[in-house]
Amino acid sequence: MRVAIFQTRPELMNLEANLEEVIEKIHRGREGGARLCLFPELALTGYFVGPRYHEVALKIDSPQVRRLAEATRGTAAVVGFIEESPNMNFYNSALVAVDGQVLFTCRKLNLPNYGVFEEGKIFSPGRQVPVFKIDELTLAVFICNDLWHPSLPYLAVSQEADVLIGVINSSEEALGKEFSNIESWEIINKFYARVFGVYGIMVNRVGVETCSGSSHVPGQAGEPDKPQRFDCHFWGGSEMVDPFGRIIAKAAHYENDQIFGYIEKNLLRRKKIALPYLREDDPFFTHRQLENILFGPKVGPGN
Repeated sequence: MRVAIFQTRPELMNLEANLEEVIEKIHRGREGGARLCLFPELALTGYFVGPRYHEVALKIDSPQVRRLAEATRGTAAVVGFIEESPNMNFYNSALVAVDGQVLFTCRKLNLPNYGVFEEGKIFSPGRQVPVFKIDELTLAVFICNDLWHPSLPYLAVSQEADVLIGVINSSEEALGKEFSNIESWEIINKFYARVFGVYGIMVNRVGVETCSGSSHVPGQAGEPDKPQRFDCHFWGGSEMVDPFGRIIAKAAHYENDQIFGYIEKNLLRRKKIALPYLREDDPFFTHRQLENILFGPKVGPGN
């Protein structure tokens, strides 16, 4: 299966312009032979939407979503956007559309609310780890911070996922200068690919947005610190790696880019034969242990 990854530079709060760009790129991907077109987290809105998030939210039956779905005839797409549910909850979501139809939305499960991140203030968390099929392959989509929680990819692999797709918005400065987001995401993508024997795809964006940071300007004694505003530089570097952790395709840093790569069922088979370390995995054991941890008698100091 040929996959197209589009590393875009969304305009903050410009839903219509971003929508037109995504639709044009879906058509481009299909013309290039892609069976699946991938876009970053919040590709339709930009990231730091703040209290105006509801102005660029879309319902599943909105005209914009119908246009997006229609554009996927002959291909498929995963597109990050802000979703408004029928009961007026708002989600950081990824639309999954295949052959002109909306399959479902994947809703971000773990909403960061620290540093420059304020997602917990405006979005509701998702409640499922869904998978879907294209041709012979089973795929799962995760949104940024979800991949920092290893239990979630495990839930996808327990549903026989062949491909883990991470749609993200990662900037250099988000967690301070002592932490390398670029290095960390490259490690995460390769780690899951190698350990679970799956394809790992990471789709990031580029561009600059201004945000309020957790770095503060110190106040006088007894005075609160003052929040600092600065530019966040989204670094791109989208990539696709195979089940052995080898890079298939890598996008440029800090520039709009598009890359293509192939997913081969036979390579997944070869990895499972060569390194069958998940063969003895027992999700029922995991389930029993979690039940004991959550609901069983407490042991240890102080109990």
